[in-house]
Amino acid sequence: QVQLVESGGGLVQAGGSLRLSCAASGRTFSNYAMGWFRQVSGKEREFVARISWSGSSTSYADSVKGRFTISRDNAKNTVYLQMNSLKPEDTAVYYCAANPTWAGSSRPTEYDYWGQGTQVTVSS
Repeated sequence: QVQLVESGGGLVQAGGSLRLSCAASGRTFSNYAMGWFRQVSGKEREFVARISWSGSSTSYADSVKGRFTISRDNAKNTVYLQMNSLKPEDTAVYYCAANPTWAGSSRPTEYDYWGQGTQVTVSS
């Protein structure tokens, strides 16, 4: 059992930045790969980024590569998503998720635990 709580969302203008945080508790955090996903009402949940147990391996959706950075601090049981050069199409609810494998996955169905989500709105 893992509990995840996202924070850091809000309203920003296009070109601005936000840093999302995901605080984990309940299990050994370092044994889980972590992912960030986002979802717009009426659309399927979309992969954004993932990070391995140690943080040595990361991957990103093409739509965010070069603008977003995922990182983790296992001592603080926290995963971060630094979002720069935000675009209106980045507007969504962002979710943190935990995957009990080394590298993680881009598939939502392979994640066992999810946070409640945090809203990110980017104005044009």
